[in-house]
Amino acid sequence: MSEAWETILQETSLGKRLTPDEAALLYRSAPFRALGRAARRRRIERVDPGKVTYLIDRNINYTNVCITDCQFCAFYRPPGHDEAYTLSNEQIGRKIEETLAIGGTRILMQGGHHPDLPLTWYTDLLGWIRAHFPAIEIDAFSPSEIDHIASLERITILETLERLKEAGLAGLPGGGGEMLDDEVRRRVSPKKQDAAGWLEVMRRAQAIGLATTCTQVIGFGETLEQRIGHLSRLRDLQDESQAEHGNGFIAFIAWTLQTANTPLASSAQKRTYGATGGEYLRHVAVSRLFLDNVDHIQSSWPTQGERVARMALGFGADDFGSTMLEENVVSSAGTTRCSMSEAEICTQIRRAGFKPAQRDTRYQLINSEVQA
Repeated sequence: MSEAWETILQETSLGKRLTPDEAALLYRSAPFRALGRAARRRRIERVDPGKVTYLIDRNINYTNVCITDCQFCAFYRPPGHDEAYTLSNEQIGRKIEETLAIGGTRILMQGGHHPDLPLTWYTDLLGWIRAHFPAIEIDAFSPSEIDHIASLERITILETLERLKEAGLAGLPGGGGEMLDDEVRRRVSPKKQDAAGWLEVMRRAQAIGLATTCTQVIGFGETLEQRIGHLSRLRDLQDESQAEHGNGFIAFIAWTLQTANTPLASSAQKRTYGATGGEYLRHVAVSRLFLDNVDHIQSSWPTQGERVARMALGFGADDFGSTMLEENVVSSAGTTRCSMSEAEICTQIRRAGFKPAQRDTRYQLINSEVQA
């Protein structure tokens, strides 16, 4: 007689959509290798089986000033702090020049919830970048930043996004999602928008054609049901946006909570935070099976290291992320490295048995014959 997990995987291979309860059962019970094989089969159905993509870009954290006090963040500084900063246009410009010099096609700009930057500061910056660096794509301002800006301006989310898009914004990164469960959010980031608020910003962004990605951070001491609940909310919005706008999340990226330098490191419950590499791989595989309407799953080398990131390519991931050049938010919380050269990325992809292919934000191939 078949085990329950075997029946579920067999039905999934025939096209049946996983229910949350079935996903939780697979998470708990399916053997590691069987889960990985099922995720690989699903990957092959959705993307080129021989290629793994990557992006050449840079993360620019335009300010570290923030008033939201998330317990898992070691990057932010309160207003007036000696280490608080907001980059000038010229400083950002130099970072973009360095990105273009290595063949970069995108910048990813994110920062804190700055209490004194009006919407015009953001639109002026976008316009300046577009005028001086027309070749670079700008993906910027996570949903929580959009919510913060709209609140300061006392205008709607949609109006905020429309004005940013008109100024040059091409895409909205999926940061700030962490765990889309309000019990978890009240515990670790009570001042940040709730789960419905994050989803609403993405809903509006997709309605006006902005490129969007979705994310998840595991390791907040959440239950398995809360993890699956996060995935369910993403899948539901994806169904909705694809039906209404023909647009939705381009990719899903998960990583494990980093706590080393954060307030959580001194918490009485610190042993309940974080997740193992094996747990991460299991999560990637379940995500590939559950998110049947999201084409691309990205591996996270900054938080997992090269070995586990390579292994994730055998558990359903089809993308190795980006060069990043710099990253300050997650790395402040304890990652070992925050950038990887194109040559290193290609080496890692080949070691995993795949052919590297450079892409843009929307996963259009730029160079499918990479020699790096």
